[in-house]
Amino acid sequence: MMQPLCRLRRWLRALEPRARQLLDRSWLAQFQPWLERRALFRFQRQPLARGVAAGMFCGLIPGPLQIPGTLLVCAWLRGNVVAGGVATFYTNPLTTVPLYVMAFYLGALVMPGAQTLPAWSSVAPGGEFTVQALGTWMQALGTPLLIGLPTLGLLLAALGYATVQLLWLAPALHRKRRLARCRSAAA
Repeated sequence: MMQPLCRLRRWLRALEPRARQLLDRSWLAQFQPWLERRALFRFQRQPLARGVAAGMFCGLIPGPLQIPGTLLVCAWLRGNVVAGGVATFYTNPLTTVPLYVMAFYLGALVMPGAQTLPAWSSVAPGGEFTVQALGTWMQALGTPLLIGLPTLGLLLAALGYATVQLLWLAPALHRKRRLARCRSAAA
């Protein structure tokens, strides 16, 4: 278990010099001081965790605005842009509807009163799936969805942040326990 995590950490650390070389040669070279201050391309624990958190939060933004939103949040939080962009890929055409249903129920849980999920047949009488029917159904979700999406985004961001922190520190904690066992066995 620890070997793949150590290899992943080494691989991520090896990406940083390559990203810096690309920045030196591209049109982004003029922005390098600002990018460096923002830690947007640092592959260390804190920037990676903040980037994943930003990507998890912005992943619930509709379609083409996910990556620009992630870039802005990463710049604001000083998170890794690459990790943020990759983290947005948990939303896709297969997962969007279940995530929105989960957000609806989370919003309904937070809101006072009883909230019911509108049936798909109420917006698509024939039951066929179209983009228009999906848009109408999402509008029918209303206020619970509006409250549930940021709430779910914050929960997923906190979970992503904590996961990166734990995965990054797991090899160090494993090494510490192994050294403690060796010392107690030697004594």
